[in-house]
Amino acid sequence: MQKCEPRVKKFSRTIKTKALKEDPSLIGEKVTVKGWVRTLRNQKTFAFIELNDGSQLSNLQIIADSSLANFDEIIEKATTGAAISVTGELKESPGDKQAVEVHASIIVVLGDVAPDYQLQKKRHSFEFLRTLAHLRPRTNTFGAVTRVRNSLAYATHNFFQERGFSWIHTPLITSSDCEGHGEMFAVTTLDLNKLPKTPEGAVDYSKDFFGKPAFLTVSGQLNVEAYAMAMSDTYTFGPTFRAENSNTSRHLAEFWMIEPEIAFATLEDNMNLAEDYLHHVVDHLFQNNTEDLEFFDQFVEKGLIERLKHFLESPPVRISYTDAIQILLQSGKKFEFPVSWGCDLQSEHERFLTETHFKSPVFVYNYPTAIKSFYMRRNEDGKTVAAMDLLVPVTGELMGGSAREERYDVLMKILKEKNFDFDTYGWFLELRKYGTAPHAGFGVGFERLIQYTTGMENIRDVIPFPRYPGHADF
Repeated sequence: MQKCEPRVKKFSRTIKTKALKEDPSLIGEKVTVKGWVRTLRNQKTFAFIELNDGSQLSNLQIIADSSLANFDEIIEKATTGAAISVTGELKESPGDKQAVEVHASIIVVLGDVAPDYQLQKKRHSFEFLRTLAHLRPRTNTFGAVTRVRNSLAYATHNFFQERGFSWIHTPLITSSDCEGHGEMFAVTTLDLNKLPKTPEGAVDYSKDFFGKPAFLTVSGQLNVEAYAMAMSDTYTFGPTFRAENSNTSRHLAEFWMIEPEIAFATLEDNMNLAEDYLHHVVDHLFQNNTEDLEFFDQFVEKGLIERLKHFLESPPVRISYTDAIQILLQSGKKFEFPVSWGCDLQSEHERFLTETHFKSPVFVYNYPTAIKSFYMRRNEDGKTVAAMDLLVPVTGELMGGSAREERYDVLMKILKEKNFDFDTYGWFLELRKYGTAPHAGFGVGFERLIQYTTGMENIRDVIPFPRYPGHADF
């Protein structure tokens, strides 16, 4: 096939401030930058303007001389938050706080700021900033969170694409509950004030848009499994929803999940992939977001960089659930939630294992059957499933996954035991009937990954517009 000639790139606007700092060849050149004013200091014969365009944490210093024709307008209107365009010469800065600065020849105020602007140059609490979710990305903290979130998303796709995975767009509307807990948001076009009823008095969903009950998905896993049985290695990365009435710093009603699914794989393969993935995305941040990580280390979590470097240098510990329970029982520590074999590990248990006992991320595997999902492969002992969770300091559970139950007769028995509707899950069972193969996968809570890599304590502060009980603003 004949190769096409490369197309000339037409999209070109202004230079990002991060590029100015990284490209020494631009020194002495005339440049145009655009962004928002962080501060303006009027020195009478000239003014210092700190400009930020979101491409980096640090501001770009603009020198505005009083000889500018609109100098008085600049002083009046280029206040904190104002959008401006600056053209001038890029020079090396004599100060030690920045490498370069722009000596302006033209400054245009594109959008000034009303007097009631709420983000003046002072510290604001995270709780207050949640009420200003549309403005908070202009702060240092949330600008840094946004850049880290973007980098982690890029690194995620990069990791899987480089390894030959196919990105599958799984549906957001579903009729099946992947987790089997029933905490799902209903999707309906029925008039809630005039619900159609069956002769038995139940809601008649045959009159609804899809002709049956439908919900927002809690996971794309079941759908991406179908594609793993054809494409071998697949992943989905998108929003998921839980109608769980949890008002905690670790839960959201709408959040993003990364869910790879690998064919012809064991539980050990699964843990190896999870470890490689986390190593890749953390290393990517060190390569591309050093300034942001240093900010979080200084202002959010002291020791963050050391903690992340320790992960890169030391692989996670791997222990069975049974051994983990034994460690907790022998710790001598009194937990709020009592420990016994068969209990689900709580945040305090996870943090003890990672922060106190091992001082390291920990894979816990082979969990009791009763506390894990129906699709996880039953082990030969009859008591456990081939499941694994990756627990990390500060955040707790970061990833969860398993080898999948690929045996038709075993999955059929499980579905019957749990009284699952075969009309809903029949297609999932058929994957085990037609060319079944061992496979495995895991899910990563994207917001928890951001918490782990930034040290941010509340999950509501690592997603642009958080949704949680009683809050669906913006």
